[in-house]
Amino acid sequence: MDRPEEKCGNNLGPMGGEAMLASLGGCFMSNLRAAIAAREDAAVDEIELKITATLAEHPQRFSAIHMRITADADATKLQKLVTIAERSCIAANTLRGAVELSVSVGRSG
Repeated sequence: MDRPEEKCGNNLGPMGGEAMLASLGGCFMSNLRAAIAAREDAAVDEIELKITATLAEHPQRFSAIHMRITADADATKLQKLVTIAERSCIAANTLRGAVELSVSVGRSG
């Protein structure tokens, strides 16, 4: 972990907030992939996660985090899988009470 040079770092790695968002994404996607693998009728070849966050000041923190999942899957099935992943994701469950956390799904392509 590091900071950009303009913030007195060496720019050798992500800042703490970036690492936290990456951890959230990794935790969520591992749970989503496990939910997909556990269901024979959940054929998903392409899946993408994009995380956006709103930064607040005083104290500096994330006030909102949104995860957008797109996949080449039926929207209804994908939403069910995402719900399973949300319930299973330790990182999301930890953050949910402290920050506005939302998830949406869409079809890729």
